[in-house]
Amino acid sequence: MSETLLAATEGDMLALGEVLLPRLGQGGQVHLSGDLGMGKTTLVRGILRAMGYTGRVKSPSYGLVESYELPELTVHHLDLYRLSHGEELAFLGIEELIDGQALVLIEWPEKGKGFLASPDWTIHIDDAPDGGRVVEIAKN
Repeated sequence: MSETLLAATEGDMLALGEVLLPRLGQGGQVHLSGDLGMGKTTLVRGILRAMGYTGRVKSPSYGLVESYELPELTVHHLDLYRLSHGEELAFLGIEELIDGQALVLIEWPEKGKGFLASPDWTIHIDDAPDGGRVVEIAKN
């Protein structure tokens, strides 16, 4: 199952979080790919907002992991951009995060290739020809 959506503005990208929540709200692993500045963290912010989270949502680029304990589900947001090798995931305790009981949103999953399990969902974000973003969502 695959679907393509358009997000013309940052607000549209945030609103996609609400559209995606029924699919992702049960947990699982989601791989988010796309070049720098495509809106991956903005989409994560939209998903968290749709879940009722009102606090600050920042990119976990330097800390690698940001976790959000929500009443209905724990969400782990990982940004693997700074990894030099997938083996570094072992130091993060990735096995404990991906326990089937949380929603794990992973930016730059290609940096963990060979060390990450297959995702439940993949989301790829790219430039739209006429501006904005094209968001491709696939259930694996």
